Amino acid sequence: MYIASQKRKENIAEYLLYMWQIEDMIRANGLDIDRIKANIIDKTSLTDGQKTQLAEWYESLIDMMRREGVEHSGHLQLNKNVVIQLVQLHDALLKDPRFGEYTKEFYNTLPYIVELRAKAGEQKAGEIETCFNALYGMLMLRLQGKEIGKDTLEAIKQISRFIALLAHYFRLDDNDELFKDEK
Repeated sequence: MYIASQKRKENIAEYLLYMWQIEDMIRANGLDIDRIKANIIDKTSLTDGQKTQLAEWYESLIDMMRREGVEHSGHLQLNKNVVIQLVQLHDALLKDPRFGEYTKEFYNTLPYIVELRAKAGEQKAGEIETCFNALYGMLMLRLQGKEIGKDTLEAIKQISRFIALLAHYFRLDDNDELFKDEK
């Protein structure tokens, strides 16, 4: 909750990856708040009041996951909404000639996106979601201590650069600084 709030303000890409990880941690604990308290919350150095707030946050996420039918896989609507916002910004940036650097990064990333979609059989996911799936997959591989190939590292490096630029523009847009000369 505290980390998510901070990441949401500072870097939307890190926020989204963090929230996907929270969804998986909730699933790993069987959507059981008592297990989450024992395995996650109680191990923090937060005050009792903060731990109570954190437990309430996890309980609300568990409730949302059950209501939205994503107990086993998929993402909460609040996380899907972030992807939708990023896609809308992505589309606006591509259409605006002032953002040539962004367009260049996207087209440098596109071959990796196409390759990843082909390998994963991901036909439903758009370009932005495919990038996040790749970044999250890399995070999981690293957490598992698995070896990562040179080609994969190259793809992730480009995807990271592209998503970092999108996150930068998102923060500017969120602060009403991106298109301010149009107002």
